[in-house]
Amino acid sequence: MGPVDCHCHLAAPEFQEDVEDVLEEAKQAKVLALVVVAEHSGEFERIIQLSERYPGFVFSCLGVHPVQKLPTGHERSVTLKDLDEALPLIELHKDCLLAIGEVGLDFTPRFASTDEQKEEQRQVLIRQIQLAKQLHLPLNVHSRSAGRPAINLLKEQGAERVLLHAFDGKRSVAMEGVKAGYFFSIPPSIIRSEQQKLVKQLPLESICLETDSPALGPEKQVRNEPKNIFIAAEYIAKIKGISVEEVIDVTTQNALKLFPRLKIFLWK
Repeated sequence: MGPVDCHCHLAAPEFQEDVEDVLEEAKQAKVLALVVVAEHSGEFERIIQLSERYPGFVFSCLGVHPVQKLPTGHERSVTLKDLDEALPLIELHKDCLLAIGEVGLDFTPRFASTDEQKEEQRQVLIRQIQLAKQLHLPLNVHSRSAGRPAINLLKEQGAERVLLHAFDGKRSVAMEGVKAGYFFSIPPSIIRSEQQKLVKQLPLESICLETDSPALGPEKQVRNEPKNIFIAAEYIAKIKGISVEEVIDVTTQNALKLFPRLKIFLWK
């Protein structure tokens, strides 16, 4: 079996012109599945359309990200109003979703400089954790500059199936996530990032692969694509001193455990 890209943004404007080519190249490269996440409700329809156009290859996650992009390009911390606008659409598409995501906390000071903003992010996440539990779906989670608060909140709220994508917190905090049964996905930017230390410490049984396309590619400022998933796998193999085949095999099995519907949707 090929690798699973557990977190990518194919509804992003960067893919508007050539998403079909990008998907075709991923298929040719023998990527098994692409898990496409949303950041705001404006992307939902596009994601659902892609999953309908590429059944058994593109899988949808809908959710509200802690940082919201405005049409002006300006970014701000999420509000409960953003979530209220998104919930009816999530309800509408709930039967074809693989997970709720991308959700989480982002305490980067330029987005969340006040306690009020952080608290509102927490409330938005709590409601999405409850929604995921109600729908029996996993969570695809963002936790930039908020590793410990995110893991603590997930545990407090009883979240069970969790993917922490591109985790930038302390290794000791990540190990608390491992104890809770959470998975951590590693992007191709591993070749140039601090995450190398995290990968050394994480058991392979807790690792998944992601690209976070169009971000977190092997080269800065160059659009990342799902076919680059192999770069992440190769680098993990190098750090762990094992074969690339073993990394792909174990991380794909992990993805199938994390996303119970993946097995059903893949081999429908």
